[in-house]
Amino acid sequence: MMNNAKPKLTEEDASKDAFFGRIAEISEQMIAAHGKDFAMGTLVLAARWIASDKISGAPARH
Repeated sequence: MMNNAKPKLTEEDASKDAFFGRIAEISEQMIAAHGKDFAMGTLVLAARWIASDKISGAPARH
């Protein structure tokens, strides 16, 4: 019999997984309201803002 138990996530991995879930949910909402192009454009714009340090907050961990 195969063991289908998922490995226990670290606290950091669980946090990242939760963020991915939230991004997926909001992406689905944006697509439903305004289409795929809007959703993709919004996420690309957000990535560009992050890359150019236009989003305020603590510096990213590396």
